[in-house]
Amino acid sequence: MSVVRPFKAVRPKPELVEKVSCPPYDVVSYDEAKEYGRTPESFMHVIRAEIDLPSDVPHYGEPVYEKARENLVKMMESGILVMEEKPAYYIYWQRMGEHTQTGVVGCASVDEYQSGAIKKHELTRQDKEDDRARHVYTVGANTGPVFLTFRAEKDFDNLLKELTTKLNPLYDFTDEKGVQHKVFPVYEQENIEKIKRAFDRIPALYIADGHHRAASASRVRELMKSKNPNHTGEEEYNYFLSVIF
Repeated sequence: MSVVRPFKAVRPKPELVEKVSCPPYDVVSYDEAKEYGRTPESFMHVIRAEIDLPSDVPHYGEPVYEKARENLVKMMESGILVMEEKPAYYIYWQRMGEHTQTGVVGCASVDEYQSGAIKKHELTRQDKEDDRARHVYTVGANTGPVFLTFRAEKDFDNLLKELTTKLNPLYDFTDEKGVQHKVFPVYEQENIEKIKRAFDRIPALYIADGHHRAASASRVRELMKSKNPNHTGEEEYNYFLSVIF
């Protein structure tokens, strides 16, 4: 059994998605991040907020995390990003050349990460963990997903095919690398329950990429838990943003 919850996403307005979209924080250099930052709507202003500060500010300094939070709030207040009214899953389809893949965006369980039910295959670096943990804690959001995978499951694949056939994509665009992206929100409770039951049949998830993001989510959960005398285990900080293929 794998626990993956729907969530209330903060997401771009459809007409702005191409401008907001950007690569993950850890695959671009500072100069490349600055280039993406030429677009005011780019999410790079949140995940690499040092691009909006003087060059002598340390990239892992507290002002960077505070600026990231400020930028996220501004993007929400200006309407670039909107928050969903209710929890949902998102089916995420990609085409890269002749290859296509379809997965689900949801929130995986920190408990399952800590227990080993979510399998790891890499060690992490303390400085990288510190950076992402401080970012998540200060910003108050998971700003990038952990990439998870699982052993092929035919019924799961068939369910995603069924849903993408009958649902309309919220986003459908091709990025500057030529990768096509489609995102199908799953709002109806009946379909949400189908996806939950599908994950119930998955014995284990594996981290394909994002070991530092997962480790930082675990650390932030422990910090938030220690500060919450009424902790129940159901709070949002007990889960982390993931895309599962």
